Amino acid sequence: MEKRWVIKPQGDPETVGSLAGELRINRILVNLLVQRGITNYEEARQFFRPSLDHLHDPFLMKDMDKAIDRINTAIANKEHILIYGDYDVDGTTAVSLVYTFLKTFSKDIGHYIPDRYKEGYGISTQGIEWAKENEYTLIIALDCGIKSNEKIDFANSLNVDFIICDHHRPGREIPAAYAVLDPKRNDCDYPYKELSGCGIGFKLVQAFAQKNEIPFSQIEQYLDLVAISIAADIVPITGENRILAFFGLQLLNREPRPGIKAILELGGNKRELTINEIVFSIAPRINAAGRMDSGTKAVELLISRTEDLANILGDDINEQNTTRKTLDQSTTEQALQQIEVDTNFKNRKSTVVYNAEWHKGVIGIVASRLIDKYYRPTIVLTKSNGMVSGSARSVKDFDVYNAIESCSDLLEQFGGHMYAAGLTMKEENVPAFIEKFESIVSNSIQDRMLVREIEIDAELNLKEITPAFFRILKQIAPFGPGNLSPIFITNAVRDNGRGRVVGNNHLKLALTQEGASPGAFDGIAFQLGHHHPMVEQQESFDVVYHIEENNFNNRVSLQLNIKDLKFSNASVFAVS
Repeated sequence: MEKRWVIKPQGDPETVGSLAGELRINRILVNLLVQRGITNYEEARQFFRPSLDHLHDPFLMKDMDKAIDRINTAIANKEHILIYGDYDVDGTTAVSLVYTFLKTFSKDIGHYIPDRYKEGYGISTQGIEWAKENEYTLIIALDCGIKSNEKIDFANSLNVDFIICDHHRPGREIPAAYAVLDPKRNDCDYPYKELSGCGIGFKLVQAFAQKNEIPFSQIEQYLDLVAISIAADIVPITGENRILAFFGLQLLNREPRPGIKAILELGGNKRELTINEIVFSIAPRINAAGRMDSGTKAVELLISRTEDLANILGDDINEQNTTRKTLDQSTTEQALQQIEVDTNFKNRKSTVVYNAEWHKGVIGIVASRLIDKYYRPTIVLTKSNGMVSGSARSVKDFDVYNAIESCSDLLEQFGGHMYAAGLTMKEENVPAFIEKFESIVSNSIQDRMLVREIEIDAELNLKEITPAFFRILKQIAPFGPGNLSPIFITNAVRDNGRGRVVGNNHLKLALTQEGASPGAFDGIAFQLGHHHPMVEQQESFDVVYHIEENNFNNRVSLQLNIKDLKFSNASVFAVS
């Protein structure tokens, strides 16, 4: 698929020059900082040296005082408290965090993850009834609840109080819970709006510790769970999230809890954990429990205190992940076949596929794979408990949540974010929904959004890529949404003749550039082996890439992870 190269707006030259003088580092690196909104020495110092002292006061969040007072009352009165959360990574890490913390202050604490297939997403009537039957008088809901108005009314009728800790967009009315913590509330002045669900849970714990004069050092141990949730839920790694992720990653690499250690050993991961490593090695296994069986198993793994128990639970979850991968592959193949026989598909700007037999646990993954193939807003639908459930994913700059909201007259329930959402509808509404969703997308999406884009941070010559340059570049991490790993462009490079296709159509290169050192720079271009014939002719070409460390046979060297290449006579750049 053709990709559009877009050069990001560059930093103001005067600001870059001034800051480069103060920091005494390469102007290209300073330009990266200015692109990220860092324009003076103090901002740069805080960025390069994150501090937990820079976390916001949790009591700035609306209803936090009410939430903490209610929890303190419940503990003092020996009430039963239920920690309730969604079945995905964000929800299960949040439940694990709050449950483990509060368990040190009360023995009357339980946890509950709804069954994806029997109860569906969010707060369920079944879950509330179970809580009532088991004498829970307070439920702390994490990563869900902000649109569960009717369920909260039902709980209130049973004298069961709710504290909602959510980070999704609210509906028109805030539920009538005892306290509702959500920075996205219009009436909430909390300074940072992009916390994960587990991040909201951590702020609740932080506030409890503050109110009860518990040293912050006693809650730092939970930052590993927050970092995992930030990575898995694809929230921006900016502001407060960057601080939480930075220290959470340190904890994960220094002293992983037994459950995470078991997952890492099962995955054979021996590299330093980054946000990217969490996304591809830890998150899928935690998610597999809720997708294939029960999210409760993920919680049990994450709160396990012994390696023996963690290894047993880890083995079970790893088997679920293997099953998940098989289903994922077969469902993707079926979805692609459905698209191929659809004669109208090529004229559409959205992708919506439906099969009542697909496994609900993998439809979100399949939606992402279809975007990889066709790159357009995508919804995958299946049938579960008599209703049609869907998982939506989007392309850059297109708000799929808003598009789904515009179809709300055909839906029973929906929720989510700009780039990922879930929905439920009656089966008879599927054809009308497909057509209305397509109409909304067609009338609102811009043509540029339907072409995969590579945003380029800066131009770089090969001779400028040095160990010293890379040491500072690494300090811009953790990388992720809002602080993506910088992509550079180098023009007019050639392969020195050692280029070859390796593995599954990967292009291994040894790059040279006029004016650079006589040696060649290693590069790997995944899935770009089809360019080898032109490369072999020693044609000049341009490359866009990340710079990374390659550890091979205990030898660490710098390598270009090439995202795309274009032969110089065909290069076209759009400047945003």
